[in-house]
Amino acid sequence: MATASNPVPQAHLSLRDAETGEHDDGLSAFAGVRPRLFGIAYRMLGSAAEAEDVVQDVWLRWQSTNRKAVENPPAYLATTTTRLCINVAQSAHTRRETYIGTWLPEPVDTSSDPTVGAERGEALKLAVLMLLEKLSPTERAAYVLREAFDYSYDQIADILQMQEANVRQLVSRAHKHIADGRRAPVSSGEQRRLLEAFIAEDVVSTSDGGGIVRAARVPVVGRERVAKFIATAAHFWQGVTLAWVETNGQAAVLVSRDGVPVALTTIDASEQGIDQIVWILRPSKLAGISKSGQRLSQGCVQGPAAV
Repeated sequence: MATASNPVPQAHLSLRDAETGEHDDGLSAFAGVRPRLFGIAYRMLGSAAEAEDVVQDVWLRWQSTNRKAVENPPAYLATTTTRLCINVAQSAHTRRETYIGTWLPEPVDTSSDPTVGAERGEALKLAVLMLLEKLSPTERAAYVLREAFDYSYDQIADILQMQEANVRQLVSRAHKHIADGRRAPVSSGEQRRLLEAFIAEDVVSTSDGGGIVRAARVPVVGRERVAKFIATAAHFWQGVTLAWVETNGQAAVLVSRDGVPVALTTIDASEQGIDQIVWILRPSKLAGISKSGQRLSQGCVQGPAAV
């Protein structure tokens, strides 16, 4: 019987070629679970580009697998995806240690798929992905599979090749880590209201320019410091337009200049107000965000309200 850990040669047919309909080569079984595979990989890696690479790798392996020997293709493909993601996450951790400034997850457009292939929208918001990044890849996998995809503990144990009791401990530790690192969030409607009002108290502003564009290299902490930081960047807001978009299951604002996205900002909020303002400035992380959205204004704007 084929297993997800067995090495297989790579095939020559890309997933894109198969999707043209000229070939099947296992596409019918793969296509039905592709959104789930991407959802697992994205939550594990915090990068849509890396998640797509993993899904493509899984597809190549699936083509070369003796599919008649696979009793449960969805389980096989999910297992392969998870194990590949653990390997990628281990190498990504080393790369991100040398990243210029603060590394933030790459946002994804969730207007058409609010849960990104999962049963629940867990482990999707940027603030949670940032906390997951601090977990080990195995802890991250256990939490994502359990909380977002509703896998049973014994299923996760099979995927991670661990005892069920150990899987329960991993999920429990991940829960505690996230609970300790984040206040209870407000509703989506209140989150959008606070983002629009841009009021802040006891707030942290975190920016990701990736060394490509100018951004704060460390989180800016505290209401007064955040206000001063935004005020010093007043030139940034000259000649830009703002539009509402939905990313990672919550409201965000896409900032464009001359029709080109230059930043995306969102917030994490609790009953105390805005806890964190997240700015995504690196161009490659803005590439996948839809340019469509509800305009906040029909003309140029001067920037956010004072915090």
